[in-house]
Amino acid sequence: MSDENHVMSTEDRLIYMANQIARNVAALGEEEAVAMTADHIRAFWDPAMKRRIAALAAAHPQALSPIAAAAVGRVLAP
Repeated sequence: MSDENHVMSTEDRLIYMANQIARNVAALGEEEAVAMTADHIRAFWDPAMKRRIAALAAAHPQALSPIAAAAVGRVLAP
């Protein structure tokens, strides 16, 4: 069976995107990857997306990779 017709929920899509960004920069080392992932989310995600990923990270911490989770925490830190 093909996943071609599978439609992700908004929540699944946000988790996927955060993890994808983190995965793409992971080779730079954890600290740099966290910083770059956080910078990307800050620069390109709208406020509603940022709030939603933060809520998802709190509700489902295992859904995000360690790099993505740290980046999300950094984006919303005061």
